[in-house]
Amino acid sequence: MGTAGFVRQFLFLAPFCESPMQSWIRIIDIFSKAIGHAFAWCILVLTASTCFEVFMRYVLNAPTVWAFDMSYMLYGALFMMSGAYALSRGSHVRGDFLYRKWSAVTQAKVDFVLYFLFFFPAVFAMVYTGARYSFESARILESSVNSPAGIPVWPLKLIIFVTGLTLLMAGIAEVMRCILCIKTGAWPARSGDVEELEVVLVKQHAQQEGGSIAPEASK
Repeated sequence: MGTAGFVRQFLFLAPFCESPMQSWIRIIDIFSKAIGHAFAWCILVLTASTCFEVFMRYVLNAPTVWAFDMSYMLYGALFMMSGAYALSRGSHVRGDFLYRKWSAVTQAKVDFVLYFLFFFPAVFAMVYTGARYSFESARILESSVNSPAGIPVWPLKLIIFVTGLTLLMAGIAEVMRCILCIKTGAWPARSGDVEELEVVLVKQHAQQEGGSIAPEASK
């Protein structure tokens, strides 16, 4: 999504028929999506830097001094800042061998309770301790001790605190989804975005099966 498209979507967040809770969910989802898409570019930078390091090390026999630091910093930033986006998309791993058999309302009630029992306490701890840890790192301008390049690592540690805030916002949106599901009996639809190939193939297969059954049922 381009900048202009993001601004238009952010300014005109929801149709007038949506409730305030649905509008807030949309706002937080747009924010989480923008962050996830922005940090997804770390994958390309990480791939390019790794390929460059391999070439320098094994072809020219002149390894770089910054490749290791850059690899874990980029991957760490990508992993942490994608958490809220994955949560807004419902993409986190869950043991659903029982969960998927429950009704939507039961799922929402269980999720609602578990968010307050486990998710929010952990996120609040991450925000609190991450703030102290990362602000101290920024105060002393901490740099890496893993290589002679002395690459600054305090920006990566600041991400710990920022990640906690984004997860907190995404968690609030999920709790609001649970409340809406309990009220209406169905999960609110999530905004469209890229999907894993496996998910796309499953949906296509389901549509094909439905299309082949429908003519038989009409006879």
